[in-house]
Amino acid sequence: MEVVSWNDIYTVVNTRVSNNAAPDILNIDTFADYVGDDLLRPIKDFVSDETYAKFYPAFIEQSNIDGTIWAIPDLASARAMYYNKDILEASGVDKVPTTWAELKDACQKIKAANPDVYPWGVDMTTDEGQACFAYYSWNNGGDFTDASGNWTLNSAENVEAVEYIVGLVKDGLTNNDPATQTRYDLQELFATGKVAMMIGPNQISNYVAGKENPINFGIASIPANEGKETASVGVMDRFMVFDKDDTDDKVDAIKTFFDFFYEDTRYSEWVIMETFLPATSTGGEIMAAADPDAASWIDIVGSAKFYPTAKAEWADVKQGVINVEQQALLGGNVQELLDTLQSQIAG
Repeated sequence: MEVVSWNDIYTVVNTRVSNNAAPDILNIDTFADYVGDDLLRPIKDFVSDETYAKFYPAFIEQSNIDGTIWAIPDLASARAMYYNKDILEASGVDKVPTTWAELKDACQKIKAANPDVYPWGVDMTTDEGQACFAYYSWNNGGDFTDASGNWTLNSAENVEAVEYIVGLVKDGLTNNDPATQTRYDLQELFATGKVAMMIGPNQISNYVAGKENPINFGIASIPANEGKETASVGVMDRFMVFDKDDTDDKVDAIKTFFDFFYEDTRYSEWVIMETFLPATSTGGEIMAAADPDAASWIDIVGSAKFYPTAKAEWADVKQGVINVEQQALLGGNVQELLDTLQSQIAG
């Protein structure tokens, strides 16, 4: 097994593929490019029926291209809003914001009451910038694609969404440099009372609780624009198998590996240790029984929206929306930036 950091893994894998040294099994988030280049084999060829039946169907469908499943999920996380109860109360914020207008009002009150605290945490870095786009697009009735799978990056809803969050940054209601401050920086600021509210994954709860002087925090749904339904962002990574003219013995060995990895107790203990969420229903049952607080997160991830990673253009879209956000922070016109991206992606 070779472990590669997230910063380098795409370069490492692409180099290995170009040198005809692709891995047998790859654990990463994206897969559609490899399918488009005929590099993968259908994952059901390598997973026993017993193990395959454990996965949440919604997760499996995220790896469906033209009726073929190309990968299986290894774990997942969901996102929600974290807020510092004491800061909100001291700032005169009477209710946890559920709409964009309420969120902006709360940020203004927090800034006025405590200028040393960032009211709202924003990550527009290459680490989480695509998540930032989804937080505001999906909670404004927008999306990356329409119901037919056509790219809709420059929709009116998406333009409004990016303009809203960039507006909060420019109004001084967020951390001062969203283009370089990752969610890991933000969770540290949140845990030490320097950020009042932020969107983040379920792992933040344990991170905050593990501090010497834990803050008093709560968890709520991500605020949505007035009249829009709130949506969580689901994130998952995958296992996929490269096509290497494998022998029957090798296929059996890979099946044995996946059976071992997803054995209920072993898999659940690993996911719990990593403070992620399970991708199997049996894992979800075990986690909920071990930690009642995790049950609500399992419900969230079971109904979360996911990135359109089954589309071959996703890697370019992911980087593209991050570039749009960062250019907008520098004064770029959001409509023009998204129009350009839409043209580049959709032709």
